[in-house]
Amino acid sequence: MERPLLILIVMCCYLYNCKLVLSGQSIESPQYKVVHSESDFELRQYRESSWMSALVRETTSFEKATKDGFHRLYQYIHGANLNTSEITMTAPVLTSIVPSVHGPAEYYVRLYLPAKYERTPPQPSGDLNLQFDKWRSHCIAVRKFTGFARDDHFQKEFETLVNSLNKHLNGKPAILEDKSSYAIAQYNASYHLSGRLNEVWMDLSGFTSDC
Repeated sequence: MERPLLILIVMCCYLYNCKLVLSGQSIESPQYKVVHSESDFELRQYRESSWMSALVRETTSFEKATKDGFHRLYQYIHGANLNTSEITMTAPVLTSIVPSVHGPAEYYVRLYLPAKYERTPPQPSGDLNLQFDKWRSHCIAVRKFTGFARDDHFQKEFETLVNSLNKHLNGKPAILEDKSSYAIAQYNASYHLSGRLNEVWMDLSGFTSDC
């Protein structure tokens, strides 16, 4: 079987234009609009969206957790569901990182579900241990970074985003919903060695009336 991350051949999504086109095929992504932009981060308001999620525990490696979780999601979209439905690949692959004081972090590897499945997605096979997540419309802070999202790399990008937010939002009615948990969005296949795009996502509330 092809390594799971090698099937991700996608590009960045801007504003509400989330139907991406590559080699004549459309790649669907969650829809959003940019409500504020700075040189090193932007605030986006995402519309309501649906995701399939794989929880991964008992590892300290973001890379391993993402690979393991996506392997289960890969099976799901290729027919390991009660309808034996083939579900179109979407972007990005999103790995949420939730630190724990009692042990290793928990990782939630998520794949956005196409709009046609947002209300009634195919039920995943029980052995995959996947969960359907419905997200309300919400605002997130985003920092883009290039290269590969490695265990020794993305943490620095997260810390840079937090520092930028603290400087820019000083004295403004912004609330960092959870300073400890965040997500890494990956948009490219592992064999893309240049022009790679990743993003750090962090939930916000109260920044503007739009959010």
